[in-house]
Amino acid sequence: MLVPRSPAFLCCLVLWLELCGGEPAERGADGAPTEGVPLATAAEEPGCPVCLWRKHSKEMRLESIKSQILSKLRLKEAPNITREVVNQLLPKAPPLQQILDLHDFQGDSFQHDDYLEEDEYHATTETVISMAQETDPVVQIEGNPHCCFFNFSPKIMFTKVVKAQLWVYLRPVQHTSTVYLQILRLKPVTEDGSRHIRIRSLKIDLNSRIGHWQSIDFKHVLQNWFKQPQNNWGIEINAFDPNGNDLAVTSLGPGAEGLHPFMELRVLENNKRSRRNLGLDCDEHSTESRCCRYPLTVDFEAFGWDWIIAPKRYKANYCSGQCEYMFMQKYPHTHLVQQMLYFNDKQQIIYGKIPGMVVDRCGCS
Repeated sequence: MLVPRSPAFLCCLVLWLELCGGEPAERGADGAPTEGVPLATAAEEPGCPVCLWRKHSKEMRLESIKSQILSKLRLKEAPNITREVVNQLLPKAPPLQQILDLHDFQGDSFQHDDYLEEDEYHATTETVISMAQETDPVVQIEGNPHCCFFNFSPKIMFTKVVKAQLWVYLRPVQHTSTVYLQILRLKPVTEDGSRHIRIRSLKIDLNSRIGHWQSIDFKHVLQNWFKQPQNNWGIEINAFDPNGNDLAVTSLGPGAEGLHPFMELRVLENNKRSRRNLGLDCDEHSTESRCCRYPLTVDFEAFGWDWIIAPKRYKANYCSGQCEYMFMQKYPHTHLVQQMLYFNDKQQIIYGKIPGMVVDRCGCS
Protein backbone atom coordinates (compact mmCIF):
# COMPACT_ATOMS: atom_id res chain seq x y z
CA MET A 1 0.00 0.00 0.00
CA LEU A 2 1.39 3.33 -0.97
CA VAL A 3 1.77 5.99 1.68
CA PRO A 4 0.15 9.31 0.67
CA ARG A 5 2.44 12.24 -0.02
CA SER A 6 2.19 15.75 1.31
CA PRO A 7 3.52 18.99 -0.18
CA ALA A 8 4.61 19.87 3.36
CA PHE A 9 7.51 17.57 2.88
CA LEU A 10 8.71 18.83 -0.44
CA CYS A 11 12.45 18.30 -0.43
CA CYS A 12 13.09 21.65 -2.08
CA LEU A 13 11.30 23.50 0.71
CA VAL A 14 13.18 21.67 3.44
CA LEU A 15 16.43 22.30 1.59
CA TRP A 16 15.76 26.02 1.51
CA LEU A 17 14.82 26.21 5.20
CA GLU A 18 17.86 24.18 6.16
CA LEU A 19 20.39 26.22 4.21
CA CYS A 20 19.02 29.75 4.40
CA GLY A 21 16.39 29.93 7.10
CA GLY A 22 14.18 32.23 5.05
CA GLU A 23 12.52 32.91 1.75
CA PRO A 24 14.45 34.25 -1.27
CA ALA A 25 13.63 37.26 -3.33
CA GLU A 26 11.84 36.40 -6.53
CA ARG A 27 14.05 37.07 -9.54
CA GLY A 28 13.47 37.38 -13.23
CA ALA A 29 15.32 35.73 -16.09
CA ASP A 30 18.08 38.34 -15.94
CA GLY A 31 18.73 37.67 -12.27
CA ALA A 32 17.22 40.99 -11.12
CA PRO A 33 14.60 41.05 -8.35
CA THR A 34 10.97 41.26 -9.49
CA GLU A 35 8.60 43.23 -7.33
CA GLY A 36 4.94 42.44 -6.77
CA VAL A 37 4.98 39.25 -8.87
CA PRO A 38 3.28 36.31 -7.11
CA LEU A 39 5.28 33.10 -7.30
CA ALA A 40 2.36 31.25 -8.90
CA THR A 41 2.40 33.58 -11.91
CA ALA A 42 6.00 32.65 -12.67
CA ALA A 43 5.13 29.11 -13.73
CA GLU A 44 6.22 28.45 -17.26
CA GLU A 45 3.69 25.65 -17.67
CA PRO A 46 0.22 26.36 -16.17
CA GLY A 47 -1.30 23.34 -14.48
CA CYS A 48 2.12 21.73 -13.93
CA PRO A 49 2.81 21.82 -10.18
CA VAL A 50 6.01 19.80 -10.64
CA CYS A 51 7.31 22.43 -13.06
CA LEU A 52 6.34 25.23 -10.66
CA TRP A 53 8.12 23.70 -7.70
CA ARG A 54 11.15 22.93 -9.82
CA LYS A 55 11.38 26.57 -10.90
CA HIS A 56 11.10 27.75 -7.31
CA SER A 57 13.69 25.20 -6.18
CA LYS A 58 16.14 26.47 -8.79
CA GLU A 59 15.65 30.10 -7.77
CA MET A 60 16.08 29.28 -4.10
CA ARG A 61 19.22 27.28 -4.84
CA LEU A 62 20.80 30.22 -6.68
CA GLU A 63 20.06 32.57 -3.78
CA SER A 64 21.46 30.01 -1.37
CA ILE A 65 24.68 29.62 -3.39
CA LYS A 66 25.34 33.37 -3.36
CA SER A 67 24.84 33.50 0.40
CA GLN A 68 26.95 30.40 1.02
CA ILE A 69 29.89 31.60 -1.05
CA LEU A 70 30.16 34.87 0.84
CA SER A 71 29.78 33.09 4.17
CA LYS A 72 32.30 30.36 3.40
CA LEU A 73 34.84 32.91 2.20
CA ARG A 74 34.20 34.90 5.41
CA LEU A 75 33.08 37.93 3.39
CA LYS A 76 30.35 40.19 4.74
CA GLU A 77 29.54 41.33 1.22
CA ALA A 78 30.78 40.82 -2.32
CA PRO A 79 34.09 42.68 -2.91
CA ASN A 80 33.58 45.89 -4.85
CA ILE A 81 35.84 44.93 -7.74
CA THR A 82 34.69 45.74 -11.25
CA ARG A 83 35.78 44.10 -14.47
CA GLU A 84 38.02 47.10 -15.20
CA VAL A 85 39.79 46.67 -11.85
CA VAL A 86 40.19 42.95 -12.51
CA ASN A 87 41.84 43.64 -15.86
CA GLN A 88 44.19 46.11 -14.19
CA LEU A 89 45.25 43.92 -11.27
CA LEU A 90 45.28 40.47 -12.85
CA PRO A 91 48.92 39.46 -13.39
CA LYS A 92 49.82 38.44 -16.92
CA ALA A 93 52.06 35.72 -15.55
CA PRO A 94 52.62 31.95 -16.09
CA PRO A 95 51.32 30.58 -12.75
CA LEU A 96 48.01 32.38 -13.04
CA GLN A 97 47.62 31.43 -16.69
CA GLN A 98 48.15 27.77 -15.77
CA ILE A 99 45.26 27.94 -13.31
CA LEU A 100 43.03 29.64 -15.86
CA ASP A 101 43.93 27.05 -18.49
CA LEU A 102 42.98 24.25 -16.10
CA HIS A 103 39.62 25.87 -15.43
CA ASP A 104 39.05 26.87 -19.04
CA PHE A 105 36.74 29.42 -17.41
CA GLN A 106 34.35 26.57 -16.59
CA GLY A 107 35.83 24.64 -13.72
CA ASP A 108 34.08 21.39 -14.71
CA SER A 109 37.36 19.49 -14.79
CA PHE A 110 37.55 19.73 -11.00
CA GLN A 111 34.20 18.08 -10.40
CA HIS A 112 33.86 14.33 -10.02
CA ASP A 113 31.39 11.71 -8.87
CA ASP A 114 32.88 11.35 -5.39
CA TYR A 115 32.08 13.38 -2.32
CA LEU A 116 34.27 14.03 0.69
CA GLU A 117 33.43 11.89 3.70
CA GLU A 118 34.62 14.58 6.07
CA ASP A 119 33.70 18.12 5.19
CA GLU A 120 34.35 21.53 6.65
CA TYR A 121 32.22 24.59 6.15
CA HIS A 122 34.72 27.27 5.23
CA ALA A 123 36.89 27.44 2.15
CA THR A 124 40.33 25.85 2.18
CA THR A 125 43.09 28.03 0.75
CA GLU A 126 45.55 26.29 -1.56
CA THR A 127 47.26 29.13 -3.38
CA VAL A 128 47.55 32.83 -2.57
CA ILE A 129 48.81 35.43 -5.04
CA SER A 130 49.77 38.60 -3.20
CA MET A 131 50.44 41.63 -5.35
CA ALA A 132 53.17 44.14 -4.49
CA GLN A 133 52.08 47.24 -2.62
CA GLU A 134 53.80 50.53 -1.92
CA THR A 135 56.37 50.52 0.86
CA ASP A 136 56.00 52.33 4.15
CA PRO A 137 57.56 55.84 4.22
CA VAL A 138 59.78 54.80 7.16
CA VAL A 139 61.86 52.64 4.78
CA GLN A 140 62.10 55.28 2.05
CA ILE A 141 64.79 57.85 1.38
CA GLU A 142 63.56 60.78 -0.68
CA GLY A 143 60.46 58.78 -1.59
CA ASN A 144 62.28 55.64 -2.78
CA PRO A 145 61.85 52.72 -3.12
CA HIS A 146 58.12 52.63 -3.89
CA CYS A 147 58.13 48.83 -4.23
CA CYS A 148 57.61 46.30 -2.83
CA PHE A 149 55.63 45.40 0.30
CA PHE A 150 53.63 42.17 0.63
CA ASN A 151 50.85 41.90 3.18
CA PHE A 152 49.72 38.52 4.53
CA SER A 153 46.72 37.69 6.69
CA PRO A 154 47.18 35.94 10.08
CA LYS A 155 45.43 32.88 8.64
CA ILE A 156 48.11 32.50 5.96
CA MET A 157 50.93 33.22 8.40
CA PHE A 158 49.84 30.28 10.57
CA THR A 159 49.61 27.94 7.59
CA LYS A 160 52.42 25.63 6.54
CA VAL A 161 53.90 27.02 3.34
CA VAL A 162 54.90 24.36 0.84
CA LYS A 163 56.22 26.71 -1.83
CA ALA A 164 56.78 30.44 -2.24
CA GLN A 165 57.87 32.14 -5.45
CA LEU A 166 58.54 35.81 -6.13
CA TRP A 167 57.66 36.73 -9.72
CA VAL A 168 59.29 39.72 -11.41
CA TYR A 169 58.70 40.94 -14.94
CA LEU A 170 61.83 42.00 -16.89
CA ARG A 171 61.50 44.41 -19.78
CA PRO A 172 62.41 43.13 -23.28
CA VAL A 173 65.94 43.44 -24.65
CA GLN A 174 66.98 43.77 -28.27
CA HIS A 175 70.11 41.63 -27.91
CA THR A 176 71.13 38.84 -25.58
CA SER A 177 72.25 40.44 -22.33
CA THR A 178 73.45 39.31 -18.95
CA VAL A 179 71.19 40.74 -16.28
CA TYR A 180 72.15 40.93 -12.61
CA LEU A 181 69.02 40.67 -10.50
CA GLN A 182 69.27 41.51 -6.82
CA ILE A 183 66.74 41.57 -4.00
CA LEU A 184 67.30 43.67 -0.91
CA ARG A 185 65.35 43.43 2.32
CA LEU A 186 64.15 46.79 3.56
CA LYS A 187 64.19 48.05 7.13
CA PRO A 188 63.40 51.40 8.74
CA VAL A 189 65.90 54.09 7.83
CA THR A 190 68.36 55.03 10.56
CA GLU A 191 70.34 58.23 10.95
CA ASP A 192 73.16 56.87 8.82
CA GLY A 193 70.68 56.00 6.08
CA SER A 194 71.20 52.24 6.30
CA ARG A 195 68.24 50.25 4.99
CA HIS A 196 69.48 47.68 2.46
CA ILE A 197 70.27 44.08 3.29
CA ARG A 198 70.96 41.97 0.21
CA ILE A 199 69.25 38.60 0.45
CA ARG A 200 69.34 37.24 -3.11
CA SER A 201 71.46 37.71 -6.23
CA LEU A 202 70.89 36.08 -9.61
CA LYS A 203 72.75 36.16 -12.92
CA ILE A 204 70.31 35.80 -15.83
CA ASP A 205 71.10 35.47 -19.54
CA LEU A 206 68.19 37.33 -21.11
CA ASN A 207 67.35 37.13 -24.80
CA SER A 208 63.64 37.88 -24.80
CA ARG A 209 62.37 40.61 -27.09
CA ILE A 210 58.87 40.39 -25.64
CA GLY A 211 59.71 40.55 -21.95
CA HIS A 212 60.35 37.78 -19.45
CA TRP A 213 58.77 36.62 -16.18
CA GLN A 214 61.47 35.55 -13.72
CA SER A 215 60.62 33.49 -10.65
CA ILE A 216 62.75 33.43 -7.50
CA ASP A 217 62.48 30.92 -4.67
CA PHE A 218 61.29 32.93 -1.68
CA LYS A 219 60.24 30.21 0.76
CA HIS A 220 63.07 30.75 3.25
CA VAL A 221 62.58 34.52 3.38
CA LEU A 222 58.83 34.09 3.76
CA GLN A 223 59.22 31.59 6.59
CA ASN A 224 61.36 34.11 8.46
CA TRP A 225 58.76 36.83 7.89
CA PHE A 226 56.02 34.57 9.23
CA LYS A 227 58.07 33.78 12.34
CA GLN A 228 59.00 37.44 12.84
CA PRO A 229 56.37 39.56 11.05
CA GLN A 230 57.80 42.73 12.56
CA ASN A 231 60.78 42.31 10.20
CA ASN A 232 58.61 42.38 7.08
CA TRP A 233 59.07 45.89 5.71
CA GLY A 234 59.23 44.70 2.13
CA ILE A 235 61.92 44.33 -0.50
CA GLU A 236 63.59 46.29 -3.26
CA ILE A 237 64.07 44.61 -6.64
CA ASN A 238 66.66 45.61 -9.25
CA ALA A 239 67.69 43.92 -12.50
CA PHE A 240 70.57 45.79 -14.19
CA ASP A 241 71.85 45.10 -17.69
CA PRO A 242 75.52 45.79 -18.65
CA ASN A 243 74.60 49.41 -19.45
CA GLY A 244 73.16 49.99 -15.99
CA ASN A 245 69.52 50.00 -17.12
CA ASP A 246 67.08 48.59 -14.58
CA LEU A 247 64.85 46.09 -16.44
CA ALA A 248 62.69 45.09 -13.48
CA VAL A 249 59.13 46.44 -13.65
CA THR A 250 58.37 47.67 -10.14
CA SER A 251 56.29 50.73 -10.91
CA LEU A 252 52.78 50.46 -9.49
CA GLY A 253 51.45 53.23 -11.72
CA PRO A 254 49.73 53.32 -15.12
CA GLY A 255 51.35 51.45 -17.98
CA ALA A 256 52.40 48.49 -15.84
CA GLU A 257 48.99 46.82 -15.52
CA GLY A 258 49.37 43.10 -15.03
CA LEU A 259 53.17 43.34 -14.82
CA HIS A 260 53.57 44.14 -11.12
CA PRO A 261 55.75 41.89 -8.95
CA PHE A 262 53.75 39.38 -6.96
CA MET A 263 54.22 36.54 -4.51
CA GLU A 264 52.82 33.08 -5.20
CA LEU A 265 52.27 30.89 -2.13
CA ARG A 266 51.15 27.29 -2.00
CA VAL A 267 50.02 25.91 1.34
CA LEU A 268 49.49 22.38 2.56
CA GLU A 269 45.98 20.97 2.23
CA ASN A 270 44.41 18.12 4.21
CA ASN A 271 43.82 14.77 2.54
CA LYS A 272 40.32 13.39 2.92
CA ARG A 273 38.78 10.11 1.89
CA SER A 274 35.95 10.00 -0.60
CA ARG A 275 32.95 7.77 -1.23
CA ARG A 276 30.88 7.10 -4.29
CA ASN A 277 27.75 8.98 -5.25
CA LEU A 278 24.24 7.52 -5.00
CA GLY A 279 20.84 9.09 -5.65
CA LEU A 280 18.06 9.81 -8.12
CA ASP A 281 18.90 12.05 -11.10
CA CYS A 282 16.42 13.82 -13.37
CA ASP A 283 16.51 16.36 -16.18
CA GLU A 284 14.39 19.43 -16.93
CA HIS A 285 12.00 17.39 -19.11
CA SER A 286 11.35 14.79 -16.41
CA THR A 287 7.84 14.33 -14.96
CA GLU A 288 9.26 12.74 -11.80
CA SER A 289 7.45 13.96 -8.67
CA ARG A 290 9.80 12.36 -6.13
CA CYS A 291 12.70 14.25 -4.61
CA CYS A 292 15.32 14.27 -7.33
CA ARG A 293 18.57 16.02 -8.35
CA TYR A 294 18.33 18.37 -11.34
CA PRO A 295 21.13 20.08 -13.31
CA LEU A 296 21.82 23.74 -12.59
CA THR A 297 24.65 25.90 -13.94
CA VAL A 298 25.64 28.93 -11.88
CA ASP A 299 26.79 31.92 -13.95
CA PHE A 300 28.79 34.41 -11.88
CA GLU A 301 28.82 36.96 -14.69
CA ALA A 302 25.02 37.00 -14.53
CA PHE A 303 25.35 37.80 -10.81
CA GLY A 304 27.65 40.72 -11.66
CA TRP A 305 30.38 39.04 -9.59
CA ASP A 306 33.44 40.05 -11.62
CA TRP A 307 35.61 39.50 -8.51
CA ILE A 308 35.39 35.76 -9.16
CA ILE A 309 38.07 35.14 -11.78
CA ALA A 310 37.45 31.46 -12.48
CA PRO A 311 35.36 29.54 -13.03
CA LYS A 312 32.91 31.96 -14.58
CA ARG A 313 30.35 29.17 -14.48
CA TYR A 314 30.04 25.86 -12.66
CA LYS A 315 27.53 23.01 -12.32
CA ALA A 316 25.91 23.22 -8.88
CA ASN A 317 22.71 21.13 -9.24
CA TYR A 318 19.60 21.42 -7.05
CA CYS A 319 16.93 19.26 -5.42
CA SER A 320 13.21 19.33 -6.15
CA GLY A 321 10.27 17.00 -5.60
CA GLN A 322 8.19 15.37 -2.89
CA CYS A 323 9.00 13.12 0.01
CA GLU A 324 6.47 10.56 1.17
CA TYR A 325 4.37 11.29 4.23
CA MET A 326 6.25 10.74 7.52
CA PHE A 327 9.54 10.91 5.63
CA MET A 328 11.66 14.03 5.90
CA GLN A 329 14.16 15.35 3.39
CA LYS A 330 17.51 13.88 4.37
CA TYR A 331 19.73 15.03 1.56
CA PRO A 332 21.10 16.89 -0.42
CA HIS A 333 24.67 15.82 0.05
CA THR A 334 26.82 18.79 -0.88
CA HIS A 335 30.22 17.30 -0.17
CA LEU A 336 31.72 17.97 -3.58
CA VAL A 337 34.19 20.83 -3.58
CA GLN A 338 34.53 23.64 -6.09
CA GLN A 339 37.94 25.03 -7.01
CA MET A 340 37.77 28.81 -7.22
CA LEU A 341 40.07 31.69 -8.12
CA TYR A 342 38.91 35.02 -6.78
CA PHE A 343 39.83 38.45 -5.41
CA ASN A 344 39.25 38.94 -1.69
CA ASP A 345 38.36 42.26 -0.08
CA LYS A 346 42.09 43.11 0.17
CA GLN A 347 42.50 42.79 -3.61
CA GLN A 348 44.61 39.65 -3.17
CA ILE A 349 44.09 36.70 -5.50
CA ILE A 350 43.12 33.51 -3.71
CA TYR A 351 42.97 30.03 -5.20
CA GLY A 352 41.35 27.39 -3.06
CA LYS A 353 38.58 24.91 -2.43
CA ILE A 354 35.04 25.77 -1.35
CA PRO A 355 33.40 22.67 0.11
CA GLY A 356 29.75 21.77 -0.18
CA MET A 357 29.01 23.84 -3.31
CA VAL A 358 27.82 21.01 -5.55
CA VAL A 359 24.73 18.91 -4.79
CA ASP A 360 25.71 15.33 -5.64
CA ARG A 361 22.53 13.59 -4.51
CA CYS A 362 19.04 14.22 -3.21
CA GLY A 363 16.62 11.94 -1.38
CA CYS A 364 14.39 11.30 1.63
CA SER A 365 15.10 9.65 4.96
